[in-house]
Amino acid sequence: MEAPLETTPEEPPETPREPILTLPGALTAYIALLAVIQIVRMLLPLDIDDLVIEMFGFIPKRYDSTLLDVTFPGGTGAKIWTFVTYSRRFGGFRFFLFMAVTAAAGALAHLVTHEHAVAPMIGASASVSGAMAAAIRFAFAQGSFLSFSRGDADAAARVPALSLMHALRNGRVLAFLAVWFGVNIIFGIGSIAIGADGASVAWQAHIGGFLAGLMLFSLFDPVPRAPVGAADASSADVSRRD
Repeated sequence: MEAPLETTPEEPPETPREPILTLPGALTAYIALLAVIQIVRMLLPLDIDDLVIEMFGFIPKRYDSTLLDVTFPGGTGAKIWTFVTYSRRFGGFRFFLFMAVTAAAGALAHLVTHEHAVAPMIGASASVSGAMAAAIRFAFAQGSFLSFSRGDADAAARVPALSLMHALRNGRVLAFLAVWFGVNIIFGIGSIAIGADGASVAWQAHIGGFLAGLMLFSLFDPVPRAPVGAADASSADVSRRD
């Protein structure tokens, strides 16, 4: 009597592993750059750190020639670079250019509202505010990241953006704008300070960066704009689901 043949069960196909980081490369690099800058500042002696802040922080007084002349580190060059030094949808180059433009817009808003201020402004919150404003131009559109019928991340990133006028008629966009501006106005009226040294929030710079991101988004967006009829349908679909 023949012995039964031994068989080995087939191993199930391996399922692809999800990557640990799903952020776009440009955004990951941007966050890493901010982290490196912060770590380096923490390692510097206090006097050197103060010098770095004065050289690269945005100081409105640097542009003031009407009052007592004050010399700041960095000279004439600092008047240019401090407007900036303080993605999946765009790609790397457009992303960094957009963040630089919105950072400069935040610095300009701070300059207009703090004409003679000597205290330096530092941080990336103006450009982050600009990125948030840009996101609401497409994130709530049908099929995009925050819609009720989104696809995968790559498909969501290619959804045509709403025009500024259509976005401002979207109920979810308006709710987001109301909350965002409300929080920043509270910071401004209350003059809320943060940190042990009592540093205040530069909320005017936040608003400057946000408005620049909201209005200039179309200049950076590589995805073709949807036809007017399609935009109307997308906006109406989102409104019905709100």
